[in-house]
Amino acid sequence: MTEFVQLVWSTLQRIDLRALADISIVAAIIYWVLLLLRGTTAMVVLRGIVALLLLGFFLGNLLQLTVVAWLFRSAFTAILVVVPILFLPELRRALERVGRTGFARLTHHDDVAEAVGIVADASLRLASRRCGGLIVLERDTQLHEYVELGVSLDALATVDLLVSLFLPNGPLHDGAVILRGQRIVAARCVLPLSDSLGAGAYLGTRHRAALGLSERTDAAVVVISEERGTISVATDGHIAVQPDAETLRHTLAILCGAVPASPSVRLGWRRAG
Repeated sequence: MTEFVQLVWSTLQRIDLRALADISIVAAIIYWVLLLLRGTTAMVVLRGIVALLLLGFFLGNLLQLTVVAWLFRSAFTAILVVVPILFLPELRRALERVGRTGFARLTHHDDVAEAVGIVADASLRLASRRCGGLIVLERDTQLHEYVELGVSLDALATVDLLVSLFLPNGPLHDGAVILRGQRIVAARCVLPLSDSLGAGAYLGTRHRAALGLSERTDAAVVVISEERGTISVATDGHIAVQPDAETLRHTLAILCGAVPASPSVRLGWRRAG
């Protein structure tokens, strides 16, 4: 125990400005990773790994158990290989966010504003009829893999067309409709369900699908609940109920870049879990 304290003290004495900068950068990266994993099953796995490492360090070093210390030192390399495999969805989401940084949207603002108005009006009409719906607005990340799973349409978006696609007993009412600009590229698309721990407790299948796509891409997803007649918007792993038509239009306009985001505007996002 005395040797350990002396080792820690001698290490602290060698810390300079460069070491502090190094530690700060590593701490910021760890904090960002923890924010990314918050509320997902990967956080539970990470807690288990950290608990095992701390237990191995305590038994092997503080209690001077040679065999246990050797076992955990040998297993550390295997853990470094297994962790990226376990956290593959989260790592993919993080790399997608980094790759999207700094790239501007090529869609004209007038087209985006028109699409936002059409989606908002269609969502309000569906909500008034208590018809469930799932509308995806593609942004920077291309959604080819999800478009291929649906029925290709490539039709100009209108309020009547969007509403008709989600009418009960229609051939395309199940699944999601994906919009690229002002065009409906596909309908009856299958979206991935959210892996957030708390998502299943209070969200239905449509809401979990919207949240799941927003966790993997930068898409803005509009969900209309047939049970409650409410409209929610999911993006970046967060979901928020839109209390009125004006809020819905303003939220979609901000997310799609039709209007600049104001720091004073609170969208009321809530992270699942």
